[in-house]
Amino acid sequence: MNDWAHHATEMIGKAELKRLSARSDAAGLTHLAGHVALLVATGVLIYLSSGTLWIWPAMFMHGVALIFLFPPLHETIHRTAFHSRALNDVVAFVIGVLIVLPREWFRAFHFAHHRFTQERDDPELGTSKPATPAQMIWHMAGLSYWAGNFRGILRRATGRLDDSFYATDRVKRSVILEARIVLAIYATALITSIAAGSTLLLWYWVIPALLGQPMLRLYLICEHGGCPRTTDMFENTRTTYTNAPVRFLTWNGSFHAEHHAWPSIPFHALPHTNALIRDRLRTTAPGYRAALVEIWRTMRAGKTL
Repeated sequence: MNDWAHHATEMIGKAELKRLSARSDAAGLTHLAGHVALLVATGVLIYLSSGTLWIWPAMFMHGVALIFLFPPLHETIHRTAFHSRALNDVVAFVIGVLIVLPREWFRAFHFAHHRFTQERDDPELGTSKPATPAQMIWHMAGLSYWAGNFRGILRRATGRLDDSFYATDRVKRSVILEARIVLAIYATALITSIAAGSTLLLWYWVIPALLGQPMLRLYLICEHGGCPRTTDMFENTRTTYTNAPVRFLTWNGSFHAEHHAWPSIPFHALPHTNALIRDRLRTTAPGYRAALVEIWRTMRAGKTL
């Protein structure tokens, strides 16, 4: 991987990489404000449709906006969403609580994924990938995601760290402390809701998150699903060309090969990065439907995702 990373740096030049890697509080806050506005709008739809069957599509739309807080979480754990380190960390912590993906643990997990993308030590390959249509449906439902994440938080809160990707003892201590804080937040929210006789969290957070999770599963499997097991980031990672609303919702995460080649480049500079190197990309799709069709065919052919 290190040899390829050096090659990637030389590909666009150090000066251009430095320019592209410039971080911006204004760009990050503007995009985050748009995402929060979407959450507010879909939340209003839930309120207006309360007591009718329309509440279910409203909760689905709210859930998609909610669960796609994953892209800004991903951006903030890289500390590229904003120029301010503190702002990155605060936003990452809040989102991590909302989508049950705590910041410190996810940073350790994700950085290991970057170091060993599609290699034997890639933690994303540590869980079995769907190999049949039934397994694909179960994977997309996202129930295993929620169960696994809650089990992981509980395990880490007791001080048990079964994963091998923690870089230092300081990271290990941070992960354990974070798990305990996150559990305390969940417990406080649950106890407060029960004491107040309120179902607001159920209708605006829990059910929407369950309904929206399959859309995130579909998005995430397109990042590396069906890609070759190689150290070439332009081959082992898929860039998917899509429309402006999806690029907004995913914080330009569809330019995923560009992100893996140059993780220091923030979300707002990825489209320009793509314009510089798009003819060198080896694994691309003209849309998410095309990517999923390709992944489905790969799975049906008995090949490893």
